[in-house]
Parts: sequence; structure tokens; C-alpha cells
Amino acid sequence: MRLTSVAHLDLPHGPVHSYAVSALGSRRELPVSFDQRRHVDAGQRPGSWMAIALRPSQAVSGEELEQAWLAVIERHGTLRTAFSRRDAGAAELHEIETGPGSWTQHAFSPDQQPWELVREVLDHGCAPFERPSHRLVLCGEASSDPCVLVGLDHAHADAWSLLVLGRDLLSCLDDVRAAREPGAGLTRAPSFAEHSAQLELQDPAPEPVRRRWAQVLESGGGRMPTFPLDLGDVSTPVPEVVEVRDVLDAADLLRWEDRARAEGVRLLSLATSVLTRVGRELSGLPLRAVLPVHSRHNARWHHSVGWFITNAVLESGDPDPRACSAAVAEAVQLGSYPLAPIMAPYGGMPAGPGMFALSWLDNRRLPVSLPPEVRAQHVSAVTRADGVMVWFVIDHAGVHLRCRYPDTAQARQSVTTWLDAVCNGLTLSAAPASGRRSPC
Repeated sequence: MRLTSVAHLDLPHGPVHSYAVSALGSRRELPVSFDQRRHVDAGQRPGSWMAIALRPSQAVSGEELEQAWLAVIERHGTLRTAFSRRDAGAAELHEIETGPGSWTQHAFSPDQQPWELVREVLDHGCAPFERPSHRLVLCGEASSDPCVLVGLDHAHADAWSLLVLGRDLLSCLDDVRAAREPGAGLTRAPSFAEHSAQLELQDPAPEPVRRRWAQVLESGGGRMPTFPLDLGDVSTPVPEVVEVRDVLDAADLLRWEDRARAEGVRLLSLATSVLTRVGRELSGLPLRAVLPVHSRHNARWHHSVGWFITNAVLESGDPDPRACSAAVAEAVQLGSYPLAPIMAPYGGMPAGPGMFALSWLDNRRLPVSLPPEVRAQHVSAVTRADGVMVWFVIDHAGVHLRCRYPDTAQARQSVTTWLDAVCNGLTLSAAPASGRRSPC
């Protein structure tokens, strides 16, 4: 499963329709997670969404999709919530009553590409304070190769959630076509609000973890890690550059896994070894990066939709794979406790221009999967950037990287240099032992 941008999405030419349910009123107030609040407090804006794109194996009608999608909404509580602001400006979240909505056909302008129209639809309908902030999109309804997208504001989903939504929509669509109750055979999915409430009751982080967080932030001058090479002037966000690189094929991946087993570590530790070495060679500095980690520690959350991601920091100065394994373990521990009380003395997570983040997504290890024939893709928005975000995405076909960075002359040079070195390092790391050379 690939991770791409809407601007790189190959869509069928033809009509574009979107579906939005009706929001009938607000019900009870629900807890807001630390990361949801960070996201929503940035305000109403385009480009805050994420989506999954699917290519059904046969033509699909709007009526069939509507029935299936309504069942998915009924199944996942976060799809029946909406954010608003109190008079004082603080974000609040309420459960909302939803009902059947309607399809809208969107007209192309003469010089417009399909992806540009889809971007407009999702930018408008999936912003933080929309009610609801999700849309179902059908491209090429009459085509033999239609594309279905589910887009929603990031406050309600993470990459894992997109797989859940894709699987559930396809399952409910099969049920509709077979005249069965949509979704009746799917595993129960607790709501993300239940997870947020549970997290609020969790014991605070022990003192060693709080002390380590303080050390991590102090070593970064009171900020989260920044990219170690020149990005130019990113004091305010600028247009983004998105690169997607295929790095390892299936055979390379198998060899890489063999090496990890021989070293007694996981693949992420081998990747960290490469990143540590590259950082030392290019900047003379240890690796310091934000590392998103998931909070689905209990299997009851595996089939739920929500933002089950929080941030940790990965610090690594020794490229030895076992040392990198210890660094990864420490990062996971830093992200295993509620961040709100940890970050309270800093006024929230102290992010700033130039922030550097690494995300690791091994789709093979997730308990949710999609059939290859639907050609599923994670789709991100086109937005502005003031930092560097790198995703390592792994499936049975191999490994690819997706990188988003600011479109400045300095960033194009320094990030491209860094990416070239990382890709070369990963390729060398996965090479047969007889052909492997020391990169030092």
C-alpha cells in the first residue's frame, strides 16, 4: 500500500461526486485528546485532512456506496463527532446526530485536472470545524475503473484508521450487493472518545520518564528536534515538495529481514542505524527526530478509527544496530504515557519551524489489510511546510519513502542530499552479505 499526495494521484477522467451526511444536532460533550487539541487549535484551514483511495474491481453506483458508507459511519463513533469553539476560544468536541445526506456533482473548469477538483472537495469538506468533517468521493462513476476516496480531517484518523475505513467500506459494499445487513459480520469497534477518556484516567508518567523528556527538550533548546541541515527561511510555512521513492523491492526486503534477525533487532533499528550514520556524516550531529508512536496497546482498539498516535523523540548517536534498538525502545517508552501533563510546563508540545519527524508504517504487521487488487493508497493533502516529515512505508512489495519538505532552494539541496544518502544506505544495508561494503 503506497503513501502518496493528492497531487500525485492518478484518477479516472469523468464526473466527480461527493457525499456528505446531514448533521442534525449536537448531543453529549466528549473528551478531546492532547493531539486532537493541538491539531484543532491551529484553526479552520484547508489541507488538514488525510484520505484513502480505493479502486473497486467493478463499477459502483452512488446508491450502493451511500448505503455502505452510512453503515460505516454508524459503526465508528468518531465519524459522528464534530469540533466547535467555546466563547473563550477553546476547542470542544460533541457527539452529533447524523442522517442520510446527498450526492453533489462537481463541475470541472476547462483547465482543471481531476486531482485538483478532488483536492478542492476535501479541502472544503474535511476541515477541522466542518460538521461532519468527512467526505466520500466517487471519481468516474461510469468508468470501468472507478476510484473511491474516503477523506476526513486528521483529528479523526491516523494511517491505521484509513485501512480500517477501507476494509469496512468494501465489506459493507459487498453486503449491500448481497442484500445482507451492512457490517453485521465485522468486529465491534469501540469509539476513539472511549480511548481518550481512558487515557485521561491513566497514571501519569513516572519521574524518570518526565526527567528524560526534560533532557530531550533541553538538548533541543526547548524545542522538538529540527532537521540538521539548512532549510532556508522557514519562519513561516512555504509551499511543500513531496517526493516518493521506491527503495527496496520484495527480494531486498527479505534480505533486510534476514540481516535484522542475524543482528537480533527489528527493521526499524536497522533503519535507525542508517539514519544515525547518515546524520553523522552529513551534519556531524547525532540523530534527533520526532517519532510518532501508536497508542493501540490493547487489541480492543485494533479495529477502531481515531487519532491513536502520539509523539516521542528518537535520539541515536551510535549506529550499531543494538544501540539503535535501545534508542527505539526508549522512544517508545517516552510515547507510552499521556503527554498533556508532561508538556504542560512548556505550554503544550514545543514544536517550531524546521521540525524533523520520522514515521514508520509496516503494513504487514497490522491486523487490518486490504486486497492488492483494490490498489489502496494513503493520500495526503497538498499543504504548506516549515519542516521535514519522512514516512517509511513497508508492504510485501518492498519499502518506499515519502518525504515532505519546504520548497526553498536550500531545502531542495540539503533534503535531496540527505534522501540520496539514506536511500543508498538502506540499499547497502539490504545487500547480500558478500557484496556489502562498510559505508564508513
